[in-house]
Amino acid sequence: MTQPQNYYWRIAGFYFFYYAFIGMFAPYWSLYLQSIKFNAVEIGILMSVQPVMRMLAPNLWGWLADGGWDAIAKVLRSMTNRPVAPPAPEGCASPCQSTTGRRLLVIQVAATLSAVFYLGVFATNSFWGMLLVLGLMSFFWSASMPLVEATTLSYLGRHTARYGRLRSWGSVGFIASVVGLGYAFDHIAIAWLLWAGLICELGILLFSRQLPATQVLPHHTDGQSIRQILLKPSVLLLFGACFLMSAAHGPYYTFFSIYLVEHGYSKSAVGELWALGVICEIGVFFLIPKLALRYGFTRILIASFSFAVVRFMLIGWCVDFLLLLLIAQVLHAATFGAYHAASVGLVHELFQGRHQSRGQAMFGSLTYGAGGMLGGVISGPIWQYYGASVLYSCSAGMALLGWLLMRWRGHQAG
Repeated sequence: MTQPQNYYWRIAGFYFFYYAFIGMFAPYWSLYLQSIKFNAVEIGILMSVQPVMRMLAPNLWGWLADGGWDAIAKVLRSMTNRPVAPPAPEGCASPCQSTTGRRLLVIQVAATLSAVFYLGVFATNSFWGMLLVLGLMSFFWSASMPLVEATTLSYLGRHTARYGRLRSWGSVGFIASVVGLGYAFDHIAIAWLLWAGLICELGILLFSRQLPATQVLPHHTDGQSIRQILLKPSVLLLFGACFLMSAAHGPYYTFFSIYLVEHGYSKSAVGELWALGVICEIGVFFLIPKLALRYGFTRILIASFSFAVVRFMLIGWCVDFLLLLLIAQVLHAATFGAYHAASVGLVHELFQGRHQSRGQAMFGSLTYGAGGMLGGVISGPIWQYYGASVLYSCSAGMALLGWLLMRWRGHQAG
């Protein structure tokens, strides 16, 4: 199935605004929460809401997109003795195309409700109110990306190694957001952050309605249950290692900006340091096709975990040495860029056919979701009682455990 070339820019636009939202949220939301007088433990909990929802929501939405509606329809038929057909996009004739239509519908519904619930941040500055608003917003915001990843990889077909080039537009959005806001907050109140988030939400909503329908091709694993694939040792080891990598990054996303500001860095410098890491991330996205061809995804992941150990030790113990902090941010190319492209590529290889959407959803839930939640929740108490150096040393330790699991997986594959 040949896709029109202009769909490239529609997918790229979605990535741009989705990660521009992260560029708004990850570096600056903790500073906003601090400005409205939340303490470290409360900030840690609130910054963990998104990972919690990334753990819970994608599985539900992925199930609906990959055929959950059919199960619901079957139950309704048994209750009413009347046929209930799933909604299919106009012109769809095959089950695979119908599944694709549901996937797009789920993305659009999630984007709409995410934007609606985000409006609640303008109405509350209490802990419980913010917890509720972020929970509802994140439940829908986190639903779309695994499905968009599946759509992108289906769109690319045999050229999945080019995924990094499309995904790099998300990094461009992140940089535009993090650098622009960093300079802005040296001159305006941090409360303007709320409006930046709204612009990103509206951009996500707009481009969610521009995504292409892509064909889900049959695969020999279609007869297996998702549980059978998940319980394979190679899959469990991959998910376990990636869970630890996400947990290792939890303190980075939660407290890195506060950490820098407390050590005398301006908000514009904070934005520049975040942007440096993402600029390097873009570079590695363009190199991934060659790296994957030469080394394979597993070796790339093993190297990424190694660099993560070094990076978090530098952040924890060398924050006052700018050169070493710059090196730590350059290593973001490995600890996120190469890591993300390689892990998504491996998941796409492991979950094919009718399991595409749920495979990506489960990966997001069990790694970025559960791992990010753990890292965010434990970061508050460790930061408050033991300090930043111990906190980021714990991150390095989790990355080391992930490296051991990937080495084990590599030996099994060998």
